[in-house]
Amino acid sequence: MTTLDYSPAATRTDLLAPSVAAAVAAWAGSTPVEEIRVAEIDPELADTAAFCAAYDEPLAESANCVVVHGRRGETVTPVACLVLATTRADVNGLVRKHVNARKASFAPMEEAVADTGMEYGGITPLGLPESYVLLVDPAVVASPRVVIGSGLRRSKICLPGSAVAEIPGATVLPGLGLPVPS
Repeated sequence: MTTLDYSPAATRTDLLAPSVAAAVAAWAGSTPVEEIRVAEIDPELADTAAFCAAYDEPLAESANCVVVHGRRGETVTPVACLVLATTRADVNGLVRKHVNARKASFAPMEEAVADTGMEYGGITPLGLPESYVLLVDPAVVASPRVVIGSGLRRSKICLPGSAVAEIPGATVLPGLGLPVPS
């Protein structure tokens, strides 16, 4: 069981990146906004494996949001992929095909941070720019509880997985999360 004390995110906007706080304030999903919760963490422990170990959070309930650039000629499509921490995003297969790109690769850290207005290690699907394609693995949505970034390295958001599918622009894409090779 987690050792973190989660509070309603709407009441702790100091723990959210500005765009994430705005997304929480504008929440219109069927999931009550009170079920979107946030907890402060040590920013040195923001990376998933360290976070889960330090705070007794299961890897299977943690999700990673990775930023990818799909390219076709001069056109670059920014894509955010949310997958459980026990999987990896199928960037070069499914993501590339979904956005009709010739090539897909992880966005450089500096660009991902500048584009999203979020901190590296805290990028989250809540509050992404409208230009982003948001892809979510069905396993995230099926999880009763999932922990994601808050836009900042010093906190994490916990919410029902089903709420992730309610984020404006989210597309649930079967096959997005692939097993991590052992």
